Amino acid sequence: MTQPIYTRPAQPAGIHIRPATLADLPTLLEFEQGVIAAERPMDPTIRQGPINYYNLPAMLANPDVHLLVAELDGALVGSGYARIDPARHYLDHTHHAYLGFMYTDPAHRGKGVNQRIIAALRQWAHSRHLTELRLDVYTTNEAAIRAYEKAGFTPHLLQMRLRVI
Repeated sequence: MTQPIYTRPAQPAGIHIRPATLADLPTLLEFEQGVIAAERPMDPTIRQGPINYYNLPAMLANPDVHLLVAELDGALVGSGYARIDPARHYLDHTHHAYLGFMYTDPAHRGKGVNQRIIAALRQWAHSRHLTELRLDVYTTNEAAIRAYEKAGFTPHLLQMRLRVI
């Protein structure tokens, strides 16, 4: 008997995962600032002042990006995307799905929002015949690491840095 590739986790009541649209842009920009605010204490190289990580309109228009939102009672409570990226030439796959912009509104953390988004992105990647998901997480972001491990991710590579002054 063949095991299923993926079994959907129990769904929190009322949370709906759907593709993002341009109408979601104002909330997505707020989510982006939430990601930046959370990451600044972990990364001294993020410059101060207003910044953006993403070109959200371009991501929404890109067929190789699947940007999802989690909606509860008509309000957006989370986001995440998968982007098809080429793999390094020596790996056993030619492309993988890179996950990013994983954000859950603080009032809705612990309700499985991130797990639902990851599950939907995993299904999208599988439908594109991708066999690998990858993401980056700060080593000091223990809550995120636990959430990703719960979704099946394992630590793989530690990127190191040294500022040359």
